[in-house]
Amino acid sequence: MISRAILVLAVLALGACDQEKKAEVPPPAPYDAQATAHFCGMTLGEHAGPKGQIWIDDQSKPYWFTSVHDTIAFTLLPEEPKGIRVIYVNDMAKAPSWDQAALGGWIDAAKAVFVIDSDVKGGMGTPEEVPFSDQSAAEAFARQHGGRIVTFSEIPKDHILGEPIDGASTGTGR
Repeated sequence: MISRAILVLAVLALGACDQEKKAEVPPPAPYDAQATAHFCGMTLGEHAGPKGQIWIDDQSKPYWFTSVHDTIAFTLLPEEPKGIRVIYVNDMAKAPSWDQAALGGWIDAAKAVFVIDSDVKGGMGTPEEVPFSDQSAAEAFARQHGGRIVTFSEIPKDHILGEPIDGASTGTGR
């Protein structure tokens, strides 16, 4: 009877450890110009503008992206892995320039504000969602480049994936 109780407690303890491990959020990986982007297979150093990295449960390294646009698209595509632990994007409030965006550091995408619909293009020449840790820096960027400021959860799916079939704009649902 005692050994059964010990076994039950051990199983519960292991489950609690597993939950704690999943709850731990890894820090952002340092920028690696030679890291290969998930979708295009190109290195991050081949593109200007902000980059992204996504950490998935049970993965020891992040998925890398040459643009924030691709980073967000990954979260919306049903065929991509789920179990996202954290999404980091470059903080353009701290970046030295558009060409050196990745040197500005990383911010949790859920804590960033984004300028969308601006006149800047991302690494693959597509519209880019430009992340900032600082609201006033985002406002200054929007004054200079146009666009509007939204949170991560407010970025419309059709802004990332294209027009929905019925033409209605929908939120990301995150």
